[in-house]
Amino acid sequence: MTDRTLGALRRAASEGLIVVPATGRNLGCVPHRLAAGTIDGPVLPYRGREADAEKNKGLFRYVISSNGAVVTDIWEKKTVFRAMMQREEAASLLEACREIRLGNAAHICHRYLMEGRFLAMAGRLIYGKDAAGVYCVRDIREAVDKSAQEVEELQFYFLSRKAKEKLKETMLSYPELSAAYTGIYAEVYSKKASKGNALSALQRYLGIAREETACIGDGENDLSMFGAAGMKIAMGNAVAELKGKADQVTASNDRNGAAEAIDRLLKL
Repeated sequence: MTDRTLGALRRAASEGLIVVPATGRNLGCVPHRLAAGTIDGPVLPYRGREADAEKNKGLFRYVISSNGAVVTDIWEKKTVFRAMMQREEAASLLEACREIRLGNAAHICHRYLMEGRFLAMAGRLIYGKDAAGVYCVRDIREAVDKSAQEVEELQFYFLSRKAKEKLKETMLSYPELSAAYTGIYAEVYSKKASKGNALSALQRYLGIAREETACIGDGENDLSMFGAAGMKIAMGNAVAELKGKADQVTASNDRNGAAEAIDRLLKL
């Protein structure tokens, strides 16, 4: 999140474009440099980030988080869209995975719950200043039961070579859930949750047409969002499938590609 990218986002917002972060992270772990100065309290805890918060006042109001499981109006602190895992279903999957060597985590109520001190410490090291929404719990299954809330997402970190394949086998018994796999972990969420579904719901809520929407992405979890946007922009570091469906390919994320794309949009 470079200075140039932030500057481009601020220019876009000042000219009346609605800026919407869309992330696989939970709301509490949105990049700290996007701190919104109009928000305080537990939804977006930006303590110690007042300088960014002041500069970004009014930058964005709506956030698509947890791979599209939730769309939040952070100004009003209300949910615009939700596509959650049922608590009982999440608890059942966690129980079914007890014998697999996995590190467990969950997104619940905009918080990133990580099981055990080691995993929580690793999360804080990875997220750095963005880890305000990371919380350590003794047992994720127990936390799900106690929360009495629906679950935005479960994450499973592979602690053995066979863990990934065993999790895939277990997931066959849960047809209402989707899973996205990387080499080190998997994200599990409701089949109704996607960035595309979330963006479409926000468009309906705001009365904005698909043709009036542009999105910028780089990962596989952005493919569904491309289907809901009128202009599709892939970063230079994007996966090949996303580039193949893009209207434009910009520079990579470490060469201010998002800023270039936004500047082109503003010139239009």
